[in-house]
Amino acid sequence: MEIKMNKDKLYIFDTTLRDGAQTQGVDFSLDDKLKIANSLDNLGVDYIEGGWPGANPTDTEFFQKKIKYKNSIITAFGMTKKSGRSADNDPGLSALLNSNTPAVCLVGKSWDFHVDVALGITEKENLENISESTKHFVKEKKEFMFDAEHFFDGYKNNKDYAISCIKAAFDNGARWIVLCDTNGGTLPNEVSEIVSDVTKHIPGKNLGIHAHNDTGNAVANSLAAVLAGVRQIQGTINGLGERCGNANLMSIIPTLHLKEKFSKSFTTNIKSENINKLTQCSRLLDEILNRKPNKHLPYVGAAAFSHKGGLHVSAVQKDPKTYEHIDPELVGNSRNIVVSDQAGKSNIVSRLKSIGINFKMDDPKIIKLLEEVKDREFIGYSYDGADASFELLARRIMGEIPRFILIKEYDVTVKKDNTGNIISTAKAQLEVDKKLILCEGEGNGPVHALDNAIRNNVDKLAKYSNYLKDLRLVDYKVRILNTGTEAVTRVSIESTDSKGKNWFTIGVSENIIEASFKALVDSLDYKLFKDNAPASI
Repeated sequence: MEIKMNKDKLYIFDTTLRDGAQTQGVDFSLDDKLKIANSLDNLGVDYIEGGWPGANPTDTEFFQKKIKYKNSIITAFGMTKKSGRSADNDPGLSALLNSNTPAVCLVGKSWDFHVDVALGITEKENLENISESTKHFVKEKKEFMFDAEHFFDGYKNNKDYAISCIKAAFDNGARWIVLCDTNGGTLPNEVSEIVSDVTKHIPGKNLGIHAHNDTGNAVANSLAAVLAGVRQIQGTINGLGERCGNANLMSIIPTLHLKEKFSKSFTTNIKSENINKLTQCSRLLDEILNRKPNKHLPYVGAAAFSHKGGLHVSAVQKDPKTYEHIDPELVGNSRNIVVSDQAGKSNIVSRLKSIGINFKMDDPKIIKLLEEVKDREFIGYSYDGADASFELLARRIMGEIPRFILIKEYDVTVKKDNTGNIISTAKAQLEVDKKLILCEGEGNGPVHALDNAIRNNVDKLAKYSNYLKDLRLVDYKVRILNTGTEAVTRVSIESTDSKGKNWFTIGVSENIIEASFKALVDSLDYKLFKDNAPASI
């Protein structure tokens, strides 16, 4: 008879809305915070730290919404009471109570050095502040958590005092004691040793870990802490946070679910079927922040399951486990076969399959496409990060793409007027259904002017006007491939539309305008193709 082992429950605590907001350049609006909270609730995390009530208008307004979430407990954050006043008369604690959240998390000092220097109070006063703050919220029947700031540094400096700080909260009713590696300097072996010792004083079922990433070990430290006894893990989406960031929940959550060491011993309240929402959750944050996603993030990055070398691709096709530690679809990601000058026939075949092109294995066009890719990359093209341009090239060679807009000629001028302003103007003569169409535009640079020349005249493009109205250029990059007066330039353009799917195109020429125009035309063609626009007569 099979004996089923009981699994320990782990709890996930997300701090993106507070810790993430401390990142340089990040300023969440109320709408941003609500979108992120909704995504985390749909994922199924246990706690969402909404912010610090009273610290700023946005956080205060967020808590005033009083939204009931399906899976997550909204938690208010603050700090222990100030010395010289009672918990009942502390304005900070009052703001937390007024937020009416079922859970409250307070940060307090656990490093004797900080008590002396930062707070300027006695060690006894600090213990009283922790004890009285804990009693205050436990009395109000709140699920109380104590974030022991700089715990690991405090433990290494004065173990007895650090333990007394967390005991001051636990002994007075705190549900969770969270051990914080606030400056991110602790290593996994130290975390294991210290947490193991702490469990002799406080049960692991009441311990949490809050790791920063200053040595690149936040995820490793969090997992080490779990194996040593903690049962709550704090972190953020994509590891967002000040300095080097926080523990990345987009790596921690799938590891807990998909890696045998953890999945056999632990369980979470996140449903297995929700793990495939991780990539979507990760990219939603980047969209809200209006920044390019880090494609090299584990599990959820666009390059996490990318394969470039021909031998690698052949092996992956035979058995994906050769170079993939999990099935990418489990986390909502996908396999990407990169086409480059290192590519073999297997890369081309795999890529053709992935974009839905029908072919026979002995079709000579496959070799023709492979040679064309290598020839183009020899002169400066790089299809590694330009999937849309590769698909257009492949479909043209395989004979599976119609002609849309023909560019007959174009003219771009750049001048500086007497006020010092630099103005770029562009004229482009396009042909659609054998009719010539003149488009003109201005911009803050030649590429912007060319883009505007076409975009601002889409109504002239007859049957293509509706297809191009929502086209938007997201990014434009230039790379000089060699030096000298005849330098070759490579231009990469990232585009998007109202459907939210981004695509990348490329152009190469000795002339930067021509390189830009090639990339721009590919962007137009790809948009028309993917939206099933009719061919030009």
